[in-house]
Amino acid sequence: MSPASLRLVILTLLAAAPSLAAARPVAPDPASITGDDRGEESGLPYIQCVPYARQVSGIQLFGDAHTWWDQAAGRYARGTQPRVGAVMAFRPHGAMVLGHVAAVSRIIDSRTVLLRHANWSPIDGRRGHLEDNVRAVDVSPANDWSEVRVWYAPLGGLGTTHWPVEGFIYNRKPSKTLGPDARLTVLASAPASAPKAGYTSRIGPDFLKGIVPETSVAPARRMVAAREKTRITAARDDERTIAASPSLARDPIGRLIASRLR
Repeated sequence: MSPASLRLVILTLLAAAPSLAAARPVAPDPASITGDDRGEESGLPYIQCVPYARQVSGIQLFGDAHTWWDQAAGRYARGTQPRVGAVMAFRPHGAMVLGHVAAVSRIIDSRTVLLRHANWSPIDGRRGHLEDNVRAVDVSPANDWSEVRVWYAPLGGLGTTHWPVEGFIYNRKPSKTLGPDARLTVLASAPASAPKAGYTSRIGPDFLKGIVPETSVAPARRMVAAREKTRITAARDDERTIAASPSLARDPIGRLIASRLR
Protein backbone atom coordinates (compact mmCIF):
# COMPACT_ATOMS: atom_id res chain seq x y z
CA MET A 1 0.00 0.00 0.00
CA SER A 2 1.37 3.38 -0.97
CA PRO A 3 1.83 6.11 1.63
CA ALA A 4 -0.98 8.08 0.04
CA SER A 5 -3.40 5.14 0.32
CA LEU A 6 -2.42 4.50 3.93
CA ARG A 7 -2.99 8.16 4.78
CA LEU A 8 -6.47 7.95 3.21
CA VAL A 9 -7.39 4.90 5.29
CA ILE A 10 -6.25 6.59 8.52
CA LEU A 11 -8.25 9.72 7.75
CA THR A 12 -11.36 7.60 7.02
CA LEU A 13 -11.05 5.80 10.38
CA LEU A 14 -10.58 9.04 12.27
CA ALA A 15 -13.68 10.48 10.65
CA ALA A 16 -15.74 7.45 11.68
CA ALA A 17 -14.49 7.45 15.30
CA PRO A 18 -17.14 9.87 16.74
CA SER A 19 -20.02 7.88 15.29
CA LEU A 20 -18.57 4.63 16.66
CA ALA A 21 -18.25 6.18 20.10
CA ALA A 22 -21.86 7.35 19.96
CA ALA A 23 -22.99 3.85 19.08
CA ARG A 24 -21.66 2.38 22.31
CA PRO A 25 -24.46 1.14 24.61
CA VAL A 26 -25.17 3.38 27.60
CA ALA A 27 -26.20 1.84 30.91
CA PRO A 28 -29.90 2.66 31.23
CA ASP A 29 -31.76 4.10 34.17
CA PRO A 30 -34.50 1.78 35.53
CA ALA A 31 -37.06 4.18 34.09
CA SER A 32 -36.13 2.96 30.62
CA ILE A 33 -36.74 -0.70 31.50
CA THR A 34 -39.28 -2.53 29.37
CA GLY A 35 -41.29 -5.06 31.33
CA ASP A 36 -42.46 -7.14 28.40
CA ASP A 37 -42.89 -10.89 28.08
CA ARG A 38 -40.04 -11.57 25.68
CA GLY A 39 -37.05 -13.63 26.73
CA GLU A 40 -33.73 -14.60 25.32
CA GLU A 41 -35.45 -16.58 22.58
CA SER A 42 -36.51 -13.27 21.04
CA GLY A 43 -32.91 -12.42 20.26
CA LEU A 44 -32.56 -9.88 23.10
CA PRO A 45 -29.22 -10.09 24.91
CA TYR A 46 -30.87 -9.84 28.34
CA ILE A 47 -33.55 -11.44 30.49
CA GLN A 48 -36.85 -9.62 30.90
CA CYS A 49 -38.62 -9.23 34.25
CA VAL A 50 -41.85 -11.01 33.25
CA PRO A 51 -40.57 -14.51 32.44
CA TYR A 52 -38.30 -14.46 35.47
CA ALA A 53 -41.12 -13.39 37.84
CA ARG A 54 -43.31 -16.13 36.41
CA GLN A 55 -40.54 -18.70 36.92
CA VAL A 56 -39.72 -17.88 40.54
CA SER A 57 -43.29 -17.22 41.73
CA GLY A 58 -45.19 -19.93 39.87
CA ILE A 59 -47.87 -17.40 38.93
CA GLN A 60 -48.90 -18.23 35.41
CA LEU A 61 -49.64 -14.85 33.92
CA PHE A 62 -48.38 -13.68 30.54
CA GLY A 63 -48.06 -10.45 28.68
CA ASP A 64 -46.53 -7.12 29.60
CA ALA A 65 -45.87 -6.44 33.27
CA HIS A 66 -48.39 -3.60 33.54
CA THR A 67 -51.19 -6.02 32.57
CA TRP A 68 -50.54 -8.52 35.35
CA TRP A 69 -52.55 -6.74 38.04
CA ASP A 70 -55.77 -6.70 36.01
CA GLN A 71 -55.12 -10.18 34.63
CA ALA A 72 -54.88 -11.56 38.17
CA ALA A 73 -58.39 -10.37 39.10
CA GLY A 74 -60.56 -13.43 39.68
CA ARG A 75 -57.66 -15.82 39.06
CA TYR A 76 -55.21 -15.04 41.84
CA ALA A 77 -55.59 -13.40 45.23
CA ARG A 78 -54.40 -9.79 45.40
CA GLY A 79 -53.61 -7.50 48.28
CA THR A 80 -51.51 -4.70 49.69
CA GLN A 81 -49.33 -6.68 52.10
CA PRO A 82 -46.15 -8.51 51.04
CA ARG A 83 -45.94 -12.29 51.32
CA VAL A 84 -43.02 -14.53 50.45
CA GLY A 85 -43.52 -15.74 46.87
CA ALA A 86 -45.95 -12.94 45.99
CA VAL A 87 -45.34 -10.74 42.96
CA MET A 88 -45.00 -7.00 43.46
CA ALA A 89 -46.72 -5.36 40.48
CA PHE A 90 -45.27 -1.96 39.54
CA ARG A 91 -47.33 0.60 37.68
CA PRO A 92 -45.91 2.26 34.57
CA HIS A 93 -43.98 5.32 35.63
CA GLY A 94 -42.01 7.81 33.55
CA ALA A 95 -40.16 6.06 30.77
CA MET A 96 -41.00 2.64 32.31
CA VAL A 97 -44.09 2.43 30.14
CA LEU A 98 -44.58 -1.34 30.43
CA GLY A 99 -44.37 -1.57 34.20
CA HIS A 100 -42.33 -4.11 36.15
CA VAL A 101 -42.87 -7.27 38.21
CA ALA A 102 -40.69 -8.72 40.98
CA ALA A 103 -41.11 -11.64 43.38
CA VAL A 104 -40.81 -11.25 47.16
CA SER A 105 -38.12 -13.57 48.54
CA ARG A 106 -38.08 -12.44 52.16
CA ILE A 107 -39.83 -10.04 54.55
CA ILE A 108 -37.47 -8.06 56.79
CA ASP A 109 -39.95 -5.83 58.60
CA SER A 110 -43.17 -3.92 57.99
CA ARG A 111 -41.44 -1.62 55.50
CA THR A 112 -38.61 -3.72 54.05
CA VAL A 113 -38.61 -6.78 51.81
CA LEU A 114 -36.11 -8.55 49.59
CA LEU A 115 -36.93 -9.03 45.91
CA ARG A 116 -35.94 -11.37 43.10
CA HIS A 117 -36.26 -9.70 39.72
CA ALA A 118 -34.62 -9.21 36.34
CA ASN A 119 -33.73 -6.33 34.06
CA TRP A 120 -33.63 -3.62 36.71
CA SER A 121 -30.06 -2.52 37.40
CA PRO A 122 -27.43 -2.21 34.67
CA ILE A 123 -24.45 -4.29 35.79
CA ASP A 124 -21.07 -4.12 34.03
CA GLY A 125 -22.64 -1.72 31.61
CA ARG A 126 -25.25 -4.23 30.47
CA ARG A 127 -28.91 -4.57 31.36
CA GLY A 128 -30.99 -7.72 31.63
CA HIS A 129 -29.26 -9.19 34.70
CA LEU A 130 -30.91 -11.22 37.44
CA GLU A 131 -30.88 -9.74 40.94
CA ASP A 132 -31.80 -11.93 43.91
CA ASN A 133 -32.48 -10.77 47.48
CA VAL A 134 -32.17 -7.05 46.84
CA ARG A 135 -33.93 -4.52 49.07
CA ALA A 136 -37.17 -2.70 48.41
CA VAL A 137 -38.48 -0.24 50.99
CA ASP A 138 -42.04 0.99 51.41
CA VAL A 139 -42.04 4.79 51.37
CA SER A 140 -45.78 5.31 51.17
CA PRO A 141 -47.24 7.65 53.85
CA ALA A 142 -49.84 5.05 54.88
CA ASN A 143 -47.46 2.06 54.89
CA ASP A 144 -49.65 0.40 52.25
CA TRP A 145 -46.80 -0.42 49.84
CA SER A 146 -48.17 1.88 47.15
CA GLU A 147 -44.72 3.51 46.70
CA VAL A 148 -41.30 1.87 47.01
CA ARG A 149 -37.64 2.58 46.59
CA VAL A 150 -35.60 -0.28 45.10
CA TRP A 151 -31.94 -1.28 45.29
CA TYR A 152 -30.03 0.10 42.32
CA ALA A 153 -26.66 -1.55 41.68
CA PRO A 154 -24.82 1.45 40.16
CA LEU A 155 -25.52 3.42 43.35
CA GLY A 156 -24.71 0.56 45.68
CA GLY A 157 -27.91 1.34 47.57
CA LEU A 158 -31.55 2.32 47.20
CA GLY A 159 -32.52 4.37 44.20
CA THR A 160 -34.07 7.77 44.81
CA THR A 161 -37.21 7.26 42.70
CA HIS A 162 -40.50 6.48 44.46
CA TRP A 163 -41.92 3.78 42.20
CA PRO A 164 -45.74 3.39 42.25
CA VAL A 165 -47.00 -0.12 43.00
CA GLU A 166 -50.43 -1.62 42.28
CA GLY A 167 -50.09 -4.23 45.02
CA PHE A 168 -49.15 -7.89 45.46
CA ILE A 169 -50.35 -10.92 43.53
CA TYR A 170 -50.41 -14.13 45.60
CA ASN A 171 -50.05 -17.63 44.19
CA ARG A 172 -53.43 -18.86 45.42
CA LYS A 173 -57.06 -18.64 44.45
CA PRO A 174 -58.98 -15.52 45.47
CA SER A 175 -61.38 -15.83 48.39
CA LYS A 176 -65.03 -16.00 47.46
CA THR A 177 -66.96 -12.93 48.62
CA LEU A 178 -70.10 -13.81 50.58
CA GLY A 179 -73.19 -11.96 49.42
CA PRO A 180 -75.96 -10.91 51.84
CA ASP A 181 -77.99 -14.08 51.19
CA ALA A 182 -74.98 -16.30 51.84
CA ARG A 183 -74.28 -14.45 55.08
CA LEU A 184 -77.85 -14.94 56.26
CA THR A 185 -77.63 -18.64 55.45
CA VAL A 186 -74.48 -19.01 57.51
CA LEU A 187 -76.06 -17.24 60.48
CA ALA A 188 -79.27 -19.26 60.24
CA SER A 189 -77.40 -22.56 60.15
CA ALA A 190 -75.55 -21.89 63.40
CA PRO A 191 -77.08 -23.78 66.39
CA ALA A 192 -79.08 -21.46 68.65
CA SER A 193 -77.72 -23.08 71.83
CA ALA A 194 -74.08 -23.01 70.80
CA PRO A 195 -71.99 -21.63 73.68
CA LYS A 196 -69.80 -18.63 73.14
CA ALA A 197 -66.21 -19.46 72.35
CA GLY A 198 -63.99 -19.38 75.40
CA TYR A 199 -66.90 -19.19 77.93
CA THR A 200 -66.92 -21.60 80.90
CA SER A 201 -70.06 -21.87 83.01
CA ARG A 202 -69.57 -21.48 86.76
CA ILE A 203 -73.00 -22.99 87.63
CA GLY A 204 -72.69 -26.44 89.18
CA PRO A 205 -74.97 -29.37 88.37
CA ASP A 206 -76.66 -29.18 91.82
CA PHE A 207 -77.59 -25.50 91.69
CA LEU A 208 -81.34 -26.36 91.75
CA LYS A 209 -81.15 -28.20 95.08
CA GLY A 210 -83.16 -26.47 97.78
CA ILE A 211 -85.23 -24.47 95.32
CA VAL A 212 -88.96 -25.22 95.77
CA PRO A 213 -90.76 -25.52 92.45
CA GLU A 214 -93.54 -23.00 91.87
CA THR A 215 -96.15 -25.78 91.77
CA SER A 216 -95.28 -26.95 95.33
CA VAL A 217 -95.45 -23.59 97.12
CA ALA A 218 -99.05 -24.01 98.37
CA PRO A 219 -98.56 -27.53 99.84
CA ALA A 220 -95.38 -26.35 101.53
CA ARG A 221 -97.21 -23.44 103.10
CA ARG A 222 -99.96 -25.78 104.36
CA MET A 223 -97.31 -28.07 105.86
CA VAL A 224 -95.71 -25.18 107.71
CA ALA A 225 -99.10 -24.00 108.97
CA ALA A 226 -99.95 -27.50 110.21
CA ARG A 227 -96.65 -27.74 112.13
CA GLU A 228 -97.24 -24.35 113.71
CA LYS A 229 -100.76 -25.39 114.75
CA THR A 230 -99.40 -28.60 116.32
CA ARG A 231 -96.78 -26.59 118.25
CA ILE A 232 -99.43 -24.16 119.58
CA THR A 233 -101.73 -27.03 120.57
CA ALA A 234 -98.90 -28.78 122.42
CA ALA A 235 -98.05 -25.58 124.27
CA ARG A 236 -101.67 -25.17 125.39
CA ASP A 237 -101.75 -28.79 126.54
CA ASP A 238 -98.62 -28.12 128.60
CA GLU A 239 -100.29 -25.14 130.21
CA ARG A 240 -103.37 -27.21 131.10
CA THR A 241 -101.21 -30.01 132.52
CA ILE A 242 -99.31 -27.55 134.71
CA ALA A 243 -102.58 -26.00 135.86
CA ALA A 244 -103.93 -29.45 136.82
CA SER A 245 -100.73 -30.46 138.62
CA PRO A 246 -99.11 -27.40 140.27
CA SER A 247 -96.13 -29.55 141.25
CA LEU A 248 -95.11 -29.86 137.57
CA ALA A 249 -94.58 -26.10 137.41
CA ARG A 250 -91.63 -26.59 139.77
CA ASP A 251 -90.45 -29.79 138.00
CA PRO A 252 -89.40 -29.09 134.36
CA ILE A 253 -88.21 -32.67 133.88
CA GLY A 254 -91.51 -34.04 135.05
CA ARG A 255 -93.30 -31.57 132.80
CA LEU A 256 -91.24 -32.81 129.80
CA ILE A 257 -92.03 -36.46 130.65
CA ALA A 258 -95.70 -35.63 130.98
CA SER A 259 -95.73 -33.96 127.56
CA ARG A 260 -94.09 -37.03 126.02
CA LEU A 261 -96.70 -39.31 127.52
CA ARG A 262 -99.59 -37.53 125.88
